[in-house]
Amino acid sequence: MALTDRDYAPPQTADEALARLEAGNLRFVRGEASFPTVQKEILAELALGQQPYATILGCSDSRVPPELVFDAGFGELFVIRVAGNVLGPSILGTLQYSALHLKTPLFVVLGHEGCGAVKAAIASRFDGSQQAGRIEILLEQIIPALDGLDPQAPPAELLSAGVEANVRRVVRELLETPEAKARMADSGMRLVGAVYELETGRVRFLD
Repeated sequence: MALTDRDYAPPQTADEALARLEAGNLRFVRGEASFPTVQKEILAELALGQQPYATILGCSDSRVPPELVFDAGFGELFVIRVAGNVLGPSILGTLQYSALHLKTPLFVVLGHEGCGAVKAAIASRFDGSQQAGRIEILLEQIIPALDGLDPQAPPAELLSAGVEANVRRVVRELLETPEAKARMADSGMRLVGAVYELETGRVRFLD
């Protein structure tokens, strides 16, 4: 099967890319994922170059592999993973590469329920707990997103609110970068946030 068959052809717009992700996640949730294996012909074509239709900035959590969650094949997603889906110099550099060279029409910041990094940031922010040195540096990038949350809320609700707030903050920060502003003005690129539900496998895209 060639890359141009079926829906291997990369979406050309951000809306088409988002619809592809939503359809893939629906197949995943229903147990109808279509990419358990890959044909050698596809690998041969991909050896000549990549044209992913979406860039995913997600958490390193082993329970949230974006390619499986969106039922995506080889070469379809450009994936960056870091604990807490936070930004940093190397992450921003990778995102810049995706924007300027791969020109993916859609960027997704993908958080997930029960995120350990967000949970640790909540404990640090509201309970004063501390982590090992480099982990604290990571948490410092999440803690500002927690401003305005109710520390008296039930733990599960507080964590859920923290996960979403962290995703929204990263999206806002990315929207302020010169690369994002230029791409959105020139090509209609979209940048959206989403949260993965561990128990159902569903991805909830944020407004």
